Amino acid sequence: MIYYLQLLAAVVLDALIGDPCWFPHPVRAIGRLIAWSERITRSKTGNLYLAGGLTVMMVIGATAGIVSLILFIAASFSPVLGGFVAVFLLYTTIAARDLLVHSNAVYVHLEEDISLVNARNAVGRIVGRDTSKLDEDGICRATIETVAENMVDGITAPIFFAVLAGCLAPVLELSPISCSVVGAFLYKAINTMDSMIAYKNERYLQFGRVAARLDDAVNFIPARLSGACLIIAAFFLKLDYRGAAKVFLKDRLHHASPNAGHTEAAAAGALGVRLGGPSVYFDKVVEKPYIGIAACEPVPEDIKRVNRLVIVGSIIFCILLTGVRLVLI
Repeated sequence: MIYYLQLLAAVVLDALIGDPCWFPHPVRAIGRLIAWSERITRSKTGNLYLAGGLTVMMVIGATAGIVSLILFIAASFSPVLGGFVAVFLLYTTIAARDLLVHSNAVYVHLEEDISLVNARNAVGRIVGRDTSKLDEDGICRATIETVAENMVDGITAPIFFAVLAGCLAPVLELSPISCSVVGAFLYKAINTMDSMIAYKNERYLQFGRVAARLDDAVNFIPARLSGACLIIAAFFLKLDYRGAAKVFLKDRLHHASPNAGHTEAAAAGALGVRLGGPSVYFDKVVEKPYIGIAACEPVPEDIKRVNRLVIVGSIIFCILLTGVRLVLI
């Protein structure tokens, strides 16, 4: 029971605190570790694929080692201190509040400020595409897509690997919460590498291939479970859960990423909107397949609706995941 209370405490901390800009967030430290590792491996070999693979191994090994060392030092002073440090570290791997804050900022600029310029700037902070020429429909679409996609990266996948790693505690002879922290941080390391070095451009096409494939692999199960949980959430929120299920089954693979389309498809069906279509990345137009059965374009209110959908879906995901652990452990 203590373990489940610790998991809950980490989630509550994220809901209350989020990611303050003044806080030296551990995930930012992972980003600096990735940049340092890239410089080292590129200088040691001209084989970009090999250098990228070595970077992945260095970052994963260093992340696991540093996090384990912090947990060990804290626990050596006191088991209670070790538990508090573990909960705090686990909280930093979850990004639900931050996702809501940024997406709500877009909504405010569209509905209250009525400023497309401010809305474009706000959505530009959470998407990788060029937002300088987006109209209101495009801003809403980009926001909904990133909220749905980041449900996995920022909420459900870290919790999935935290709970999964916690199941290894008896084998490793460690506390479940310590194992959960290491598992969640290993996921964040992989996911951060994907966002930093897995671009499909000349610099990273070969170098980032291992990171990209690894990220695809670790998100495979969480993405599909998250999409299913959004369908259930749509039922409880009195949204179009039948449409969510239909679009999920029909369009979930209509995405360049093997994982991102699952939550986007479920969200599109639940809201009754169409996502995807042409987007601009690095001055290049990318034609994405449309996701959704309706030609209806999203409106600002759909940003609020997708936020509620993702939060309820994430709660359902956590309940199901911990329920399975209770049955099996």
